[in-house]
Amino acid sequence: MTHDYQVEKRNKVRQLREKARYDAETVHAILDAAVVGHVAFVEDGAAVVVPMIYGRENETVYLHGARKSRVIRLLEQNASVCLNVTIVDALVLARSSFNSSMNYRSATIFGKPRLIEDPDEKLHAMGVISEHSMPGRWDELRAPLDNEMKMTGVIAIDIDTASAKISDTPYPEDEEHDYATPVW
Repeated sequence: MTHDYQVEKRNKVRQLREKARYDAETVHAILDAAVVGHVAFVEDGAAVVVPMIYGRENETVYLHGARKSRVIRLLEQNASVCLNVTIVDALVLARSSFNSSMNYRSATIFGKPRLIEDPDEKLHAMGVISEHSMPGRWDELRAPLDNEMKMTGVIAIDIDTASAKISDTPYPEDEEHDYATPVW
């Protein structure tokens, strides 16, 4: 069963609104197709963005990093985070730089991060992350060692709200006067 995310100030698409999607099915499909997410949070009053691997299960996204790393410590201290993933499907080349673009699928989620402390939940989350980035490998590999589990930090983000933006224009929008430009 799919649902729509409530449109709020923080997830509302403002530019090219016709490309916006707020349904969970679209957001989940983009999250599941991308490999790297960029996590945004606040450190000492300033915005920070960090690329991370992740995995999604239902309405939860799991992030993975070294337990003592700055990003895991800061994520567990933040009341809210934002994760964005973008997949570039094609470049759309026009006869002018202004009208050139790209086709892409992008999803942005918002939620409260929480550090996973329970060993069983943490192991499960690590499996979700592994299966997302390396499908089929989790069951082929040895189980994590106790010291590896202690050294690994896993953050869960339950999705509060989200949006997606999709651009899939098959051709550039050249200006009539640009057709005489000798490119190609």
